[in-house]
Amino acid sequence: MEKQMHGFRARLDYWLKHNYAFYKLFNVTASACMRVWGWFVQMDDKMIIFSAHSRKYNDSPRTIYEYMYGKPQFKDYKYVWALEDPDNVDVPGPAIKVKADTPAYFKLTLKAKYWITCVNIERSLHYKKKKCIYLNTWHGTAFNTIGNEAGGRKDYDFSNIDFFCYESEFQKKHCMAAFNTREDAMIPTGYPRNDTLYYVTSEEVKSLKEKMGLPLDKKIILYAPTWRDSTDNGKTCAIKPPIDVKYWEQRLKDDYIVLFRTHAYTNKLLGVQFNDVIRNYSTYPVVNDLFKVADILISDYSSCVTDYCILERPIICFAYDYEEYKATRGLNIDFETEMPSGIKKTEQEVIDYLLTMDYNDECKKTKALKDKYTYIGGHATEICVEKMFGTK
Repeated sequence: MEKQMHGFRARLDYWLKHNYAFYKLFNVTASACMRVWGWFVQMDDKMIIFSAHSRKYNDSPRTIYEYMYGKPQFKDYKYVWALEDPDNVDVPGPAIKVKADTPAYFKLTLKAKYWITCVNIERSLHYKKKKCIYLNTWHGTAFNTIGNEAGGRKDYDFSNIDFFCYESEFQKKHCMAAFNTREDAMIPTGYPRNDTLYYVTSEEVKSLKEKMGLPLDKKIILYAPTWRDSTDNGKTCAIKPPIDVKYWEQRLKDDYIVLFRTHAYTNKLLGVQFNDVIRNYSTYPVVNDLFKVADILISDYSSCVTDYCILERPIICFAYDYEEYKATRGLNIDFETEMPSGIKKTEQEVIDYLLTMDYNDECKKTKALKDKYTYIGGHATEICVEKMFGTK
């Protein structure tokens, strides 16, 4: 039954995204019902509800929660985490867990005075109470078209959000256009989840490698492609990167280890068999650890590029489906000119570039990317908490 419900929600998400008439009917009806229900639910001024990427315990809401719950000034607050699978997720501290997108979840959103999320806590409905304070940290740079800038729906409306984080003027411009956020709600903080990337030490990297069982005498490559939209009406979000594992192993085994990390929305990986050289780190819980230990990032259109560029290390853009992705999803930048490596469309081009590049020159190129797209950050958590609660 649980598996059937998960499949139904995935298909519902797909229908809402791709069928505007269905979305509009659902939104108007459900929003009205939530507002009426809200009349009978009293707000709790000490309750905070957190919701993160793919309804998991992750991203900037996790960073803010872990910053808050141990501090004495927040000891009287009630913390709620909305999760896809709460019974199988360990959340430290005093938080209670609730299954996302259930009646119990929606009741708690009506009760909590504070909403903290990196996605859409109200699931695109419109029922936020006037006294509710809403922080959306968002979760990535708008290299892809998003919201009202993308195809399909043109009615994204985040005008009720009190605080919305951004890490560059590029991001601010696109989020305001894409989501109808108010300019006075936009706060120049960077993303809380990235704060620790500004203060990485060689001792920390060594400790993480030992903890993760990674060799100290080889360079670490993180391969983190973004997700591709469903091709089976929401049943799965699969990815099949055109790589030959044996080819990668043959060319890289002497000096490199590759950590493979799928996007949080990807739920089916095709065509990749892991071994000692290419290892699966898709379920590793802390993505920042992977950034910290990685000497090189291979990605595509993912906003993890701007997270990683904080470290000012080489980035290779493996855009094997560039023309198709550009036509179907839409892009806000020219990857061929903006990415430090340009774009590589085949695995041979990727590995040839990797093995012949000048590491220090590539670091300088990455710094230029950082200076353009993610130059704000390092203290986002403290700023967000101060904005929300008037105290650090």
